[in-house]
Parts: sequence; structure tokens; C-alpha cells
Amino acid sequence: MRLERLTANKIKIFLTSDDLFERGLSKEDIWKDSSKWNQLFHDMLEEASEEFDVDIQGSVAVEIFSLQAQGMILIITVDEVKDDEDLLYDGYIEMQVRVEGCEDLLYEFGEFEHLVGLAKRLAIIDIYGGSLYWFNNRYYLVMDNMEAAHKEKAACILSEFGSPSILSPYVLAEYGKPVMKHFAVETILHFFK
Repeated sequence: MRLERLTANKIKIFLTSDDLFERGLSKEDIWKDSSKWNQLFHDMLEEASEEFDVDIQGSVAVEIFSLQAQGMILIITVDEVKDDEDLLYDGYIEMQVRVEGCEDLLYEFGEFEHLVGLAKRLAIIDIYGGSLYWFNNRYYLVMDNMEAAHKEKAACILSEFGSPSILSPYVLAEYGKPVMKHFAVETILHFFK
């Protein structure tokens, strides 16, 4: 589980499929009113509260992005609480959940050198292709049209070098600067042996 503070009242939590499996959960358990899922959610809120010194009470909005084989990202937005009268009772958390998914693997990278290392590792297991974009001072690699057998392996290797992104490939195509529209892994390998 990785935590990242996005704004004063917004926190991003990345849960890998392994994190869920270790707790006996699956992505489908989100839709069920399971005590395991509720316990995991409260544990995540408590850890985020301690790490970022945020008082999480009252109403929170939760956006959940399912990322195929690699897990899920939760964006938690804490509503500003004006005073104690706004709380129904102490410790009460009201959730609004929205779930979205993406078929493509989309990862972001801060340094181009990470992409060079990634391309070499992907080539070892014969995974090629992808599109590379530059957007908001970061590189984004979109691995689309992958066979299901390769997708999980690719997600594991991509996670070693970059971070899963919640951006849509359509946003990147519209607003990002294409660096390598096709065959990104092959092109990086060709120029950076």
C-alpha cells in the first residue's frame, strides 16, 4: 500500500492486487458490504491520518480506479468540517464511492532513465509496443492491446520502474505531447542499448 498527499484535503492510496490478496479481499468485494472491506478502509484512513496529520471525520468522497492486474487507486477527499455540530456523531464516516476501470496499462515516470531500464526488462520477457507521452513534466507509457497472459507480468515490471496513473489514455492523446506514438519499447531499446 502506497500513500501520497495530493492536496490539503485529498489523499491517493495505491493498493496492489497482492495487498488485497493478503487481506483475503478481491476488487469485487468493494461492491459487497463486507466487514473485511470496511476494516481495510478504516485501516487505510487511520494510516493516512497518522502519516499526513489529517483529521478524517465526517464526510469523505472516495473515487476508486480499478487498474486491471496491478490493483486499484483510491482518491479520498475529506470535506472540511466547520465545527463539531456538523458531525452526526464522533467517528462517523459517510462514503460516496465511484468506481472506474481502464483496460490499458498506464504508468507515469519522472525520469527517462527509468524507461530505459524498463524497456530492457520488458524485452527479456518479450513484451514490446506501447505509446510514450510527455504531460505535466512527466513521461507516461501506455501499454495497450496486450494479451491477458502478458498483462500481469508487464504490470509487475512497470510497477518497479514507475507508478500507475489514473489519467485516461484519451486525456494523454488529447493534451499530452506524443514522444513515441507506437513501438515505444522497441524504439527506446534501439537508441539506448
